[in-house]
Order: sequence, then C-alpha cells, then structure tokens
Amino acid sequence: MIPYMNLNEQVDADFTRARRRALRRALVTRIRKEHASNRLLSFDDLRKELVANNRLHRETRIVEMDQIVGSVGRWRDFDRSFLPARASVGHKWKRIDRAFQRGEDLPPVELYEIGEAYFVVDGHHRVSVARYHDVPTLEASVVKFLPKRPAAPARATSKSEDRTRYAGGVLILTHHGDTPQRR
Repeated sequence: MIPYMNLNEQVDADFTRARRRALRRALVTRIRKEHASNRLLSFDDLRKELVANNRLHRETRIVEMDQIVGSVGRWRDFDRSFLPARASVGHKWKRIDRAFQRGEDLPPVELYEIGEAYFVVDGHHRVSVARYHDVPTLEASVVKFLPKRPAAPARATSKSEDRTRYAGGVLILTHHGDTPQRR
C-alpha cells in the first residue's frame, strides 16, 4: 500500500494494476500460442471427465492459495492467477480490496475439492484480491468430491498442459480451446 494515497485511490490503483497484469499475461500467452493455458480450469468439465458425482461433508479449513486452480461457473472472469480478466468484475473486486485494506474479516470462501485441487464456488473476488496481495492461505468451507476414474500416470508436461492431483495420482490435462481434455 502506498501511504500517500487515500483508500479509494489505493483500491482503484490496485484494480488497475491487477487488470494490467492480467492483460499482459493474456498477451504473452496469445503470442506463445498457449491461449487456453492462461484460463482457470472448469470444475464442471473436470467433474464430468472424472465422474466425480459423490460429495463428502463440508468442513472449514485453511487452504494453500496455490492449490486453488479453477472455478465453478466463473472460469472466464479470472485468469489462471485469479487476476480479473474482465473489467466488469471491477466494482465488487474494489469493494473486497477496500475491506482487505481496512483489515475487515471476510467470510470463508466456498470450495470444491478433487484430490489436492480446489475450485471456487463462492468467493472468486476474495481469492483474486488475496492472490493480488500475495496472501499464502485462505479460510475455506470445503466440499470434497471423489472421482470414480483412476489417476492417469504422470508424464512430462509441456507449457500447454496442466497437472492436477487427484485420488492419489496425477491427471494430465491438455487444453483444446476452452475445454481441458484428458490424455
């Protein structure tokens, strides 16, 4: 935080910097022809692929930010680093950032878990602001899903592939357009 700015100026500056970072990342991935690799994973696509329809009870715990890799329904609004990919998320993002700057307590985010990967159900803006400010962990209410498909063997990955841990193994996802495909 820059001390000579008032809170509203600081929040506006934070959002502007976050959007610039997101646009820069999008440009770099487009130049490298890895456009899909900058997108969040879609929980619904992964759940269908892994046949993970069975839920376990909800519990509240502390989750590492690096393990939050995707979204339930809003994967187009934020990039892979949870930076805002659209200007339309600005109003709420700034409101959450203002609360963060004031040190206000925010409610836990709601996540779905498959293996060691987490997907945001509610709290996308809170995750985005926390990532922007390099917060290492978040309090989360977690619902766990258990996949029926076995883990694929781990292989070396290129820059256009993602590793997602689940069920004691590693799933390699290759992006084709907007939908991750299992190899």
